[in-house]
Amino acid sequence: MNLGTHFIAIVGVGLIVAFVADASHAKSPNPSIDPATNETVAQPLSVRMADGSSKEVPDFQRHITPLLGRLGCNGRACHGSFQGRGDFQLSLFGYDFRADHAALLDPDTGRVDTDDVGESLILAKPTDADMHEGGKRLDVGSWQYHTLRNWIAAGASFETQTIDALDRLEIQPSEIQFQNESQSVSLTAIAHWADGTREDVTDLCRFTTNDDAIADIDEHGLVSSGETGDTHVVIAYDRAVVPIPVIRRVAIQESIPSPEPSDHPIDQLIQVKLDKLGITPSNLCDDSDFIRRASLDITGTLPAAADVRAFLADTRPDKRERLVDELLDSPGYAAWWATRLADWTGNSDVQLNNALPVRGSASRLWYEWLRVRLEDNLPYDQIVEGIVMADNREEDESYLQYCKTMTDACRPGNESQFAERSGMPLYWARRNFQKPEERAIGFAYSFLGIRIECAQCHKHPFDQWSKDDFDQFAKLFKSIEARPNTVARDSREQRDQLISKITGQEKLRNGDLRRKIYKAAQQGETVPFPELVYNTAAYQAQKKRAKARAKKNQKAAPISIPEGLILGQSDSVALDRDPRGDLMAWLRQDDNPYFAKAIVNRVWANYFGIGIINPTDDMNLANAPSNAELLDELAKRFIDSGYDLKWLSREITTSDAYQRSMDSNASNRHDDHNFARHVPRRLPAEVIHDAVLLATQSSEEADRMRGEMQQMAIANGVTQNRNNRSFALQVFGQSERESNCDCDRSDSPSLLQSIYLRNDFEMYRQLGSKDGWVTQTMKSLGLESGDAGVDPQIQRRAELFQRQTIAKLKRFQRMTPKQRRTNRDRIREEYGRVQDKLERYGFASPGLAALLDDPDAWELERIESDKDNAPETSMDQVVDDAYLRTLSRYPDDGERETSLQFIAESKSPQSGLESLMWALVNTKEFIITH
Repeated sequence: MNLGTHFIAIVGVGLIVAFVADASHAKSPNPSIDPATNETVAQPLSVRMADGSSKEVPDFQRHITPLLGRLGCNGRACHGSFQGRGDFQLSLFGYDFRADHAALLDPDTGRVDTDDVGESLILAKPTDADMHEGGKRLDVGSWQYHTLRNWIAAGASFETQTIDALDRLEIQPSEIQFQNESQSVSLTAIAHWADGTREDVTDLCRFTTNDDAIADIDEHGLVSSGETGDTHVVIAYDRAVVPIPVIRRVAIQESIPSPEPSDHPIDQLIQVKLDKLGITPSNLCDDSDFIRRASLDITGTLPAAADVRAFLADTRPDKRERLVDELLDSPGYAAWWATRLADWTGNSDVQLNNALPVRGSASRLWYEWLRVRLEDNLPYDQIVEGIVMADNREEDESYLQYCKTMTDACRPGNESQFAERSGMPLYWARRNFQKPEERAIGFAYSFLGIRIECAQCHKHPFDQWSKDDFDQFAKLFKSIEARPNTVARDSREQRDQLISKITGQEKLRNGDLRRKIYKAAQQGETVPFPELVYNTAAYQAQKKRAKARAKKNQKAAPISIPEGLILGQSDSVALDRDPRGDLMAWLRQDDNPYFAKAIVNRVWANYFGIGIINPTDDMNLANAPSNAELLDELAKRFIDSGYDLKWLSREITTSDAYQRSMDSNASNRHDDHNFARHVPRRLPAEVIHDAVLLATQSSEEADRMRGEMQQMAIANGVTQNRNNRSFALQVFGQSERESNCDCDRSDSPSLLQSIYLRNDFEMYRQLGSKDGWVTQTMKSLGLESGDAGVDPQIQRRAELFQRQTIAKLKRFQRMTPKQRRTNRDRIREEYGRVQDKLERYGFASPGLAALLDDPDAWELERIESDKDNAPETSMDQVVDDAYLRTLSRYPDDGERETSLQFIAESKSPQSGLESLMWALVNTKEFIITH
């Protein structure tokens, strides 16, 4: 069961109350000493309020709100729902303290009666199952009852102007290691408040587990061991969410030899975790698996058979490192990673439909802008800066120059002109990216790897973000305008002139105007382009009014500068100017908790099929990394490298962890997220599409495709247009890019995928293509495509000529002697043409006289030639090549023998080879990593 399911299940139980002493509250009479720090820690509220004799006044934020959660009052199924329950609504999860306090103290409801405390409904109803629709929630005389009563009796106060700040929530122990399934550990939670008070809040926390099969946890924080493996239990109190790792060692009887230790930093950090788990990593994969794995992961392309042969024959000890460098410098690297970045940033034809006045160009420009920078290995932070800080016009570029350059760049084949520009403002121009809330959510997906849309309505259940945090963050994007008709103030006159020239001063609007502009662009005319503008009109108007009043010697109202907040930051950002510079500066801070980690985690997931945090765009506090030290160290070193993406790929792929075999042992057989073995996974949609092409096309055609990339799906899709995606890409789950969410891509297997590979016409067309590998191979063996019915189409043509000739011969036999003499020359001439065709196809033809005696005895026979006696080793090499170009390995002896026998027993060598290739492409080994 995942964390979300656990959370919903436990919301009805809620939070346990806590007490923290401050100047306005009575001190705890029984403080304890924390042995770890020797500091005073207040005892749990459940102890202090147990007998009802305490005179303490609980705090609304620290005690009453959590208690209502504990009782289930502010859960989704009760008063925390959006419509409330029984005319009583609380904020979901209880984090809008002011609104909840006001709802409780509504004088017309009787929920809180400070004059007659016992009659307060929040005491009376939860103690009476008949009165309360939600059933009995507490007993009279319980510590919960005393807590609510003491608060009401003291006046039910809440300092609405001040929200207490929780510095941190300390959990003891900070990690749990179990040895067997009968063990249990009680957690202790200590709240550290900004005012210096500390309290044991174990009874006040919300407890969940990310995997109850490995570690179960009850409402009091008692963790019980389950199956072997590792997970996290999550403790929440106030705004703190703290994950605690729980490990139960794998216990095996057999002795497993350990691979040679590695001094690679990645391997050392992974080994620390594996040692705790008692897991022995698998050995390294063989060279065949490595070249295939690295080629597909780094460049998205299947390695050529010739490259595999050369790599397997290479005896240099550093050949794997050399291969990685070659792949990083290949065209496929920039193409594939530009497609991945296009996914994460939301490059969508549908959403960019009207972003530019030249239809269908925006997505191509976006992709090429990214591809060129990846090819040049521009630092990642500079790539992001070009997106976040994008302006349409270059420095000192006039609006007319900008429009002319863009008109030229939008013509197919001229995308490189756009790639030369410093910024990529199309990111801000999507139709689903115009509202501030949409931009806040999309920005967090793209560059922070977090999902904050929950906080748009209520406190994020698994993270620190409140609705106010979301609203303040969204304000940063409110004044950015990037619509199809938006231009800077100083550009409007020039835009109007261009439109007037295009329309002949005819007044056109909306669709009619767009069509006119599209047509003008197609004819080479310069057309007006939109601009990204930061609009401070409201603030400027406020200043203008203040100046006008000052001139009249009137008292002007103070000018209020609008402000927003970057997530997790306390310093506000003034919005009288473009705030994107502040956002970019924050992203680049070394202590930014998201920016570097987000891209490191996504790149890691590309190479391992799973992120160190998974899902890769959900880096919330409760979704802890499987190896936090590894992610922290890799992100730090990535920053130290200057945000070098090639360094990051090289660092990952040269580690032993990446090069592990998929062969498992008894200790790591069931582990899929600690990187002790290679976990096979299905190839991405674009990679599968291209792999089929590269495997079935001729070597020359495949090499051309690898070099030019235009026909490759990894280069932003086959057609460069996501509106007309190929059927294969849809079947295999290509990202739809409806949003920036990684969930837009699917790697799940389906029956339709198997049907496509087995039966789709496209597959058969590739296998029998005149530019295909089978046709090329037949020529290399000296067997032309017409030889011995090698080509089924030629076989059918020969059989057709045969049937037609036999029919004519039979008619000739039925003629009278006079008619035969008249038609003899014509029959000889027609039969001669048939003989020429059949011989060209490689078939023998019997003499005309023999056929005239018995036309039905004619059987098509191959012409014997030296070509038909090609050495058996030649066909051996062909079988080897078939395996090398599909599975990147040589066949074993059994596979080779079976393949040769099948080809020999086939209708023709070509038919046999086509079937062999079909079978190899349909193996699991072809469609998954290994």
